[in-house]
Amino acid sequence: MREIAMRTTPFLLIGGMIAAPASAAGTINVTIPQLKVAEYHRPYVAVWLEPAGGGAARTLAVWYDVKKGGNEPGTKWLSDLRAWWRKGGKSAKMPADGISGATRAPGTHAIPLPADLKPGNYVLAVEAARETGGREHVTLPISVPAKPAKAAGKTELGAVTLSAR
Repeated sequence: MREIAMRTTPFLLIGGMIAAPASAAGTINVTIPQLKVAEYHRPYVAVWLEPAGGGAARTLAVWYDVKKGGNEPGTKWLSDLRAWWRKGGKSAKMPADGISGATRAPGTHAIPLPADLKPGNYVLAVEAARETGGREHVTLPISVPAKPAKAAGKTELGAVTLSAR
């Protein structure tokens, strides 16, 4: 038994070293609040980064109704995320590996900052739009290497935070 533990320990250490860089830059936490409304639909959400001095936006996450098909696929309503749509979402091909996914239930959801993000100042943007609901766009100035930062929405979005690692 002791011999087995000694053999597996180096593999566990190597596995931990390999996994660490993926989240080394920091973590974005996006809170979707529970709303007490008669007809609730999970919001479509887009999360992206823009260089503070201007430049191309980098989409980090897009959550939409990936299962909806037929004449009105879920991608049809992505244009309701107006700010993201104008920043490059219009030309994005969905679904996109590692970026797109299903809508999320109310709660806090973590998104790792890309490990290959160059040091500098950025604007983190989060936008949510909900069927029979509202739309909200929250921006948060951040710097990389990541330092803790936070902002909050008022209706469709709750807290948006960046935690450093």
